[in-house]
Amino acid sequence: MTRTLFLVLLLVLLAGLLAACVRVRVHGDRDAWARDTAANGPQALRIATYNTSLYDEAPGGLVARLQAGDDGARKVAAVLQRVRPDIVLLNEFDYDAEGRAADLFQRNYLEVAQPGGGEPLRYAYRYLAPVNTGVPSGLDLDRNGVVGGEGRDRGNDAWGYGLHPGQYGMLLLSRHPIDARQARSFQRLRWSTMPGARQPIDPATNAPWYPAEVWSQLRLSSKSHWDVPVRTPMGRIHVLAAHPTPPVFDGSENRNGLRNADEIRLWAEYLTPGAKPWLRDDQGRVGGLPESESFVILGDYNADPTDGDGEPGAIAQLLRHPRVNGDLPPRSEGAVERAAEHGIARRGDTSTHTGDFGPRAGTLRLDYVLPSRDLPLRGGGVFWPRRGEPGADIAGASDHHLVWIDVGPR
Repeated sequence: MTRTLFLVLLLVLLAGLLAACVRVRVHGDRDAWARDTAANGPQALRIATYNTSLYDEAPGGLVARLQAGDDGARKVAAVLQRVRPDIVLLNEFDYDAEGRAADLFQRNYLEVAQPGGGEPLRYAYRYLAPVNTGVPSGLDLDRNGVVGGEGRDRGNDAWGYGLHPGQYGMLLLSRHPIDARQARSFQRLRWSTMPGARQPIDPATNAPWYPAEVWSQLRLSSKSHWDVPVRTPMGRIHVLAAHPTPPVFDGSENRNGLRNADEIRLWAEYLTPGAKPWLRDDQGRVGGLPESESFVILGDYNADPTDGDGEPGAIAQLLRHPRVNGDLPPRSEGAVERAAEHGIARRGDTSTHTGDFGPRAGTLRLDYVLPSRDLPLRGGGVFWPRRGEPGADIAGASDHHLVWIDVGPR
């Protein structure tokens, strides 16, 4: 072997070892972006959202399950390995400040070939941040005369329903660099600051359901609302991520239904031009997203366009927004099959449904991937195979199904 050939082989081996050590660049950097994008140039992007149901009722419970080996996590990873999105938002993935659950899920599940899945899937960048679920408010939000309390009731007095801080959190994974310094969050935005807020009214008294001292403090976002810029080969795309509260589990005052509608409205306001001094993020910056910026709305919005328990027109605030392309909803044949099995009358198109909530609630469209009008929409789908088709054995990992779109190149 010549000296030159030996040196070449040695360099290749060292490069491989170094690459194996660099597993996750949590927020990325400019040099990494240049390396990741220069060779490939503009190309289509697959962007997805997936409510994974990877939560636990005990603090640290998800970490313990992932350490022990969790069948649900294996199936979720298998679904992701089959669809292989470039950018994906995971809803209902418990948050912990150290990112241990995210580390375990990426290292032990996504980066290992799973039964029914595909090749290992690696994401060099991720974003996670605190959420309101499970964070005690110190207020009697459910008006039962007790602040906090015992058992499941204590979750009602958190800023967002949850039994411990971080339950039902969010995790954003990306193959492309995330500009964390420019990310915005609206976790602490107060509901009462939104002009024309849908304040719940007690039908028995026709007075506000929340006392003034509670209403003035109540946060709008039940988890959080994130604007996370991602530097892709197509340019910067803002991921607008959220998971509004389900419009149920309340009373005749409809406090959760109204909150859900205004959580959705927050993004509609964010995309609408004009001065908005009330729209202040957790970092102190004011205003919405400039009209020149590209974006994609991701998440489980707990609102079907025509069916279910949500406020009429709630999700239409986004679907009909002039900056949003909602013209080609992702579809699946599995949703049609399951809806027919339930036999519940629906006004909407069941092929667009994204979740199965049992024989009483049936199937609904609750999960959305909505790009800005300037991003060329090439297609999309819902990972919901028909019974007996490839992937059907892993599709039931959650009561929701992964939704994706393909955009670009321009």
